[in-house]
Amino acid sequence: MECAGTHRALFGCPKGIAEIMTKTDIQLKQDVEAELHWDPKVNAARIGVSVDSGAVSLFGAVDTYEQKWGAEDATKRVRGVRAVAQDLTVKLLTDHERSDSEIAGALQRALEWDVCVPQAVTATVYLGAVTLAGRVAWNYERDAAERAVRHLKGVVTVHNGITLEPLASAAQVNAQVQAALHRQGNLGSDSILVEAVGGEVTLSGFASTWQSIVDAENAAWAAPGVTQVLDQVKLIP
Repeated sequence: MECAGTHRALFGCPKGIAEIMTKTDIQLKQDVEAELHWDPKVNAARIGVSVDSGAVSLFGAVDTYEQKWGAEDATKRVRGVRAVAQDLTVKLLTDHERSDSEIAGALQRALEWDVCVPQAVTATVYLGAVTLAGRVAWNYERDAAERAVRHLKGVVTVHNGITLEPLASAAQVNAQVQAALHRQGNLGSDSILVEAVGGEVTLSGFASTWQSIVDAENAAWAAPGVTQVLDQVKLIP
């Protein structure tokens, strides 16, 4: 999901966690650093952290491409983080270095063996940078393709160029997403608005937790015909 490299600020203070707002940037920086060191999947030794009004920036280097996203996930788990921007570079360990031809072979096998990845998906590699291409019907298939390759040895970055085939009208998409939000009552569907134009869905309104926003995004992506989700939902006190 090239969306994997897109970071969005979250505004407002969720109900029940007002103590978040009492954290200073120094305290938040310490908490993020502690979480990075706590996660066994992340080598935090070369990761720097800066915080400005709750917005966290990660910089430095990691050992693998998978660790790059592991560091971002760990940061998002910390209470008080309102936005994440990461500028981490991948500097492979000697044991992880592979030639492009070796990576290409591993890419083909990884995509072929993943039941969620259609045959239409293709991959190329140059100097460890992988580019995914093709057209699929569902966003989960696009996400599955990226997950299948980003943990392979030798990969330093993944560009997800897979496109989605629109399968439904805007009215159908809007109705299906609204129905999904109401079925999943934990999302606070009454406060989340849905607008579909073609295959593009815009979510707006309010939610009480970050996880509610993520769940709303996932519900929108699950509707047939959705090719893009724009998340404008805000956190509220």
